[in-house]
Amino acid sequence: MADNPLIIALDVENAAQALALVDAIGDAAGFYKVGMELYAAEGPAMVSALVERGKRVFLDLKYYDIPETVERAARRVAAGGASLLTVHAIKPVMEAAVRGAAGTGLGILAVTVLTSLDDRDLEEAGYAMGVTSLVEWRVRQAREVGVAGVVCSPLEVARVRKVAGQGLLLVTPGVRSAGADTGDQKRVATPAKAIAAGANHLVIGRQVTRAADPHAEVLRILAEIQTPA
Repeated sequence: MADNPLIIALDVENAAQALALVDAIGDAAGFYKVGMELYAAEGPAMVSALVERGKRVFLDLKYYDIPETVERAARRVAAGGASLLTVHAIKPVMEAAVRGAAGTGLGILAVTVLTSLDDRDLEEAGYAMGVTSLVEWRVRQAREVGVAGVVCSPLEVARVRKVAGQGLLLVTPGVRSAGADTGDQKRVATPAKAIAAGANHLVIGRQVTRAADPHAEVLRILAEIQTPA
């Protein structure tokens, strides 16, 4: 499927487990997320191993640090061959990451509000606005800064698309087929609904990686997306 929107989250402990999953999925998917756990265990070599297999890599490290550190780190990530890198949607952080990725093939994604958080969580953290308002505020800033896209909950995709316009990639975690375990995600939607709302990429982990047949599960999700509601 040339326009496959799925990014499979390799939320596993080591490279052996990750590459076994990639091999099991085969040509059903070509884009993989490497998050904090796997990157902490394997480092840049994990990205290289996936790139050597002809896969695209979404490096989900959610950088949030002083601008110089973020800029230099983004430059190193770009040299390693990753396609996408996440940073928190804080204006100086986004600006620094964009500078670091300038002139490379690396796209910067701004994380608006983690999908494990809801309005009550934000209130307890001292925010004066709820999830929807904070997401919209950060999307406007992300668009002004010039990032490649934003990460947002599938429940916010339609609203975010209106704010972001068509120029930004919208990447959505918290996507599960009906009946699938939602895990620790609080703001979820089905793959078909997320795509219909305007998402470009869907990040799916446990539903695929813990399936008895990961290859078949990816194909089932793709069929689900293509089936009219």
